[in-house]
Amino acid sequence: MFDHILRPLKDVLLTWLVRPFARVHPNTITVLAFLVGLAAAGALVQQHYLWGLVGWLLSRLLDGLDGAVARAYGKQSDFGGYLDILLDFAIYALIPLALVVGLPTTQHYFWLAILLGSFYLNAASWMHLAALLEKRAAQSPPDPSTLPKLTSVVMPAGIIAGAETISFYCLFILFPQYLAALFAAMALLVLLTVVQRLIWAARHLA
Repeated sequence: MFDHILRPLKDVLLTWLVRPFARVHPNTITVLAFLVGLAAAGALVQQHYLWGLVGWLLSRLLDGLDGAVARAYGKQSDFGGYLDILLDFAIYALIPLALVVGLPTTQHYFWLAILLGSFYLNAASWMHLAALLEKRAAQSPPDPSTLPKLTSVVMPAGIIAGAETISFYCLFILFPQYLAALFAAMALLVLLTVVQRLIWAARHLA
């Protein structure tokens, strides 16, 4: 929801960091972000929440840095975008799973299943919609006012996007005693995002 607003600020901040990575391939940074995310998940399983939070935020910083380096030094590639989203999804699944493994209760596992199920529906929603929009873009130029392309694929904005996901995950880690309620809240907003994109598709693609 706030990605389009925060994107210019994020790009400005990341330009300060790209120079030391001029000789580093963006895909290497992508893999490093994944490994740091794995370390964060491991810390959360052990209930080391401070280290888990640091690892989570560092992995997201690196996740933004790979794209900034790719754009700054002309190293963008379709494979890089594919690898980035694949490893992102792995970390997005592992972090809440690690939290529940660290605090195993029936209620936590139930809401974890609901949350991951909402992620599954959301992924199916925006990925297929993005494919349809890319197909239409190949046939005729998209309207830049309705189809902003800020990532490797075209997709309309939703209630839950990158900034909101990072914020929710920080709340998961900071307040594990409210994990079930936070999982439920995010799952609801993700499902509302699916409905939002369905309505958008009905209006623009029918």
